[in-house]
Amino acid sequence: MAITADHIRTTLTAYLDQHPEDKRELGVLLGLLDDGDDLTSRKTLPGHVTAGAILVGPDSRILHVLHNATQKWLLPGGHLEASDGTLLQAAGRELAEETGIPPHVVTPHGEIPLHIDAHPIDANPAKDEPAHQHFDFRFLFRTTADIGNLQTEEVCDAAWRKIESISDDVLRQRIAQAVR
Repeated sequence: MAITADHIRTTLTAYLDQHPEDKRELGVLLGLLDDGDDLTSRKTLPGHVTAGAILVGPDSRILHVLHNATQKWLLPGGHLEASDGTLLQAAGRELAEETGIPPHVVTPHGEIPLHIDAHPIDANPAKDEPAHQHFDFRFLFRTTADIGNLQTEEVCDAAWRKIESISDDVLRQRIAQAVR
């Protein structure tokens, strides 16, 4: 069963109950939900929902992947697919696809995202995509496994990095608090 607008709204509401200070930043997302836009489709503009994974290893390092399209080190994640039943499942699927780490060796921290990030995406003429926004629902996972076979169509490298390498102050603080 595909992710529904009700599921996105319920997940967002639960997140904002824990992090009411983020409501202003996520106002655009709330407005798009109120407008009835299909936020599960990558074609929906001015933005759509994506799912990301914050994978914490046994030494409290965070897994990053080098994304081919941006040539930036990012957290694993990506667009939703029709086969995803929940945002948490979408984040787990993206994590497994991009890193080759099988789902059975990954444990989610919870069903509420640790962070929801709204960020701009540059236009991509090769994919006929204009500039838009991603509303990335980021879930925390833990594992004792190491990196598997990378999805080379999307990522070209992966590395475990210290929490201090996370540039977003809020995300870094939330990860540090969760791994204590």
